[in-house]
Amino acid sequence: MKMLREDEQPDNGLSRTSPSVSIIVNCLNGEQYLREALDSIFSQTFKDWEVIFWEDKDSTDKSGEIAKSYGGKLRHFKAKEKLPLYGARNQAITKAKGRYIAVLDCDDIWMPTKLEEQIPLFEADKEVGLVYSNCILFNGRGREKRFFDVVRPERGRVFEKLLFSNFINTQTVVIRRDVLDGIGLFDGRLHMSGDYDAYLRIGFKWKLDYVNKPLARYRVHSSSMTLTDGRRLLAREIGLTIKNLRVTVPEIDTRYADGIKFLARRKDIQTSLMSWEAGDRKSARHMIRQFIFDSIYCSILYFLMFFSYRIVFKPLHRLYQKNPVSDLD
Repeated sequence: MKMLREDEQPDNGLSRTSPSVSIIVNCLNGEQYLREALDSIFSQTFKDWEVIFWEDKDSTDKSGEIAKSYGGKLRHFKAKEKLPLYGARNQAITKAKGRYIAVLDCDDIWMPTKLEEQIPLFEADKEVGLVYSNCILFNGRGREKRFFDVVRPERGRVFEKLLFSNFINTQTVVIRRDVLDGIGLFDGRLHMSGDYDAYLRIGFKWKLDYVNKPLARYRVHSSSMTLTDGRRLLAREIGLTIKNLRVTVPEIDTRYADGIKFLARRKDIQTSLMSWEAGDRKSARHMIRQFIFDSIYCSILYFLMFFSYRIVFKPLHRLYQKNPVSDLD
């Protein structure tokens, strides 16, 4: 694949002093790994970029000082209001000058050739709106695995496949700015799934492409959120994603009936698990009964819900947590 030198970048109508890529870094008390993340940006072999560093209103550590020490290619902003992550991403994007938008969280790492290998895919096909890649998932205990060992990547017109599997890691993504101008930015109401919601809307209208090698390292942390809170939030956000899709794709319930049913099933499974945990086994089974012929997982779950959540689910969950790679799933 031909790599583009900085002096070969095509003109998109912006000022020639505008960078090709705007890299969005959102940060809330991220000083522990921040230098590692920013160093990986400044080590890129592709040099035509800027960093939009968006510091959360409630950030109190030295993240801002660290960011400002990197000089003029990094533009630091301190939020004036508290927003969910994807609302904050949107505010950062409004400050971006580049024709492409990339995201790196303040605890993750890019490989040096990431942008150099991804930007040419946009130039080769004007219908490509998003480019992603494989990445390495790793934790603090030194365990690693490749993301594409867990999911199967897809390229081209992949909207229907995205409905069934989110095979895109956000730390690897570059998006054509025109795409976001056309479909809208992230849904600022979302906390967990704003990236997936946006990728679905992008995938409906644009081609996707990928580089089949790890171009980022994604740090996996243990969640501080309880299982119940996580289920409640996930169920709510899947519901919002379905509503957004019905606006973007008015015919989705007929044209993509299986995909929208799959999303609805994911939402209802979370709700049924909450009912089961609360002791309402009958309501839990009622919600999941409609899916028992769709997958073996739902059939087994329906049968287990005749028994107590504490007796069945909790021991199984503890067993899962003892799995040496479970925290990388």
